Amino acid sequence: MWVLYRVFSALLLATAGPLLLALRGAHYRATLAGRLGRRPPVTGPGGLWLHAVSVGEAAVAVTLARALPETTPLVVTTITPSGQERAARALAGRAAVGYFPFELDSAVRRFFDAVRPAALVLVEGDYWPLVLREARRRRVPVAVVNGRFSDRSFGRLRFLRRAVRPWLLDPVDRFGVQTALDRDRLLALGVPSGKVVVTGNLKFEAPAPPELPELAAWVRGLAAGRPVFVAGSTMPGEEERVLEAFDAARALADALLVVAPRHPERFDAVFAMLAARFPDAVRRGVVPPPGSRPAVALLDSLGELASLYAHAHAAFVGGTLVPRGGHNPLEPARFAVPVACGPSMENFREIAEGFDRAGAWARVRDGRELGELWRRWLVDRGAASEIGRRGADLVAAHRGALERTRELLAPLLSALAERAPA
Repeated sequence: MWVLYRVFSALLLATAGPLLLALRGAHYRATLAGRLGRRPPVTGPGGLWLHAVSVGEAAVAVTLARALPETTPLVVTTITPSGQERAARALAGRAAVGYFPFELDSAVRRFFDAVRPAALVLVEGDYWPLVLREARRRRVPVAVVNGRFSDRSFGRLRFLRRAVRPWLLDPVDRFGVQTALDRDRLLALGVPSGKVVVTGNLKFEAPAPPELPELAAWVRGLAAGRPVFVAGSTMPGEEERVLEAFDAARALADALLVVAPRHPERFDAVFAMLAARFPDAVRRGVVPPPGSRPAVALLDSLGELASLYAHAHAAFVGGTLVPRGGHNPLEPARFAVPVACGPSMENFREIAEGFDRAGAWARVRDGRELGELWRRWLVDRGAASEIGRRGADLVAAHRGALERTRELLAPLLSALAERAPA
């Protein structure tokens, strides 16, 4: 089976690689050496390897890294360039940052040979059989932190549990999961109960994003005293609905809309869409002519969205009006910004249920309802502020996951210290 899997992985990469380079060459070309294990993070042996897929997981890795002893050597890997940029900026001088290797024997072994980690921590669980097998072969302990199992992933794993459990789950020594539901799903997949601990959601523990004076000046200059709506982490098919909502809101009062697409490769296409509807639309960092008051702006920079929410009067969380599972609503909520989202929040089920119970956000079904909501919030600022306050209170009330995660990792960190080179 391992031989077949290796052959399948190599064939898949050989087939898909040229297509991906043709379609998204700018995204992949600069990362290829790192993904092949030929340009691993520069670090000494015996460190803790934290793996985080993209921006959301990288933010969790940053939170955890800052809570670990400063003497703990750290290596952080991501799969996406945006996650790479987030980790590299936040952990500069604290961790070596690089790309997770391709699922190829040669790439995986090169990475392990160069980094020589003493332990591996997977943020939220990104399970790759060859990496896990190599970790077990080299007696590198593995833990999962902030683990979760969506309906979709659990359904697939449950159907194939006898085949995939030895490859994906058995090599993991400890699971720290977000909710009791995640624990129950792991137990249903055959993981021994002694391996699983409910630690809570580390996203509630994320530190406040940095104040960015240049970003603040840009927003203030564009807004010129007007209310600011932020549509963050939008996905294909959502920008049109957000613009529909904004049209309805600005018919009542002049306002500024800032759109922040989730994926950088969509920046140009989204800006073309905005400019076709609002010819005075601007991009981040572009200074508009004196006296101009653009209706719409595009945030086409990486790592600034979380800080932007501090300047918003209301926020819409993307990936929710289309069936993409949602994105993190905690970033705007921590600033007491009233949050709106669509029906798709499967990837943040526990957080969504908490927001629903607390009345800490507003749910909408489409662009028309979002526009009606934004109009109400423009008229009744007190009601909008109350929703924002509930969101901030909810974030504050869910602290504690970080300490429980540190307790989960304590044996692993102790063993890491013992294995550190003299």
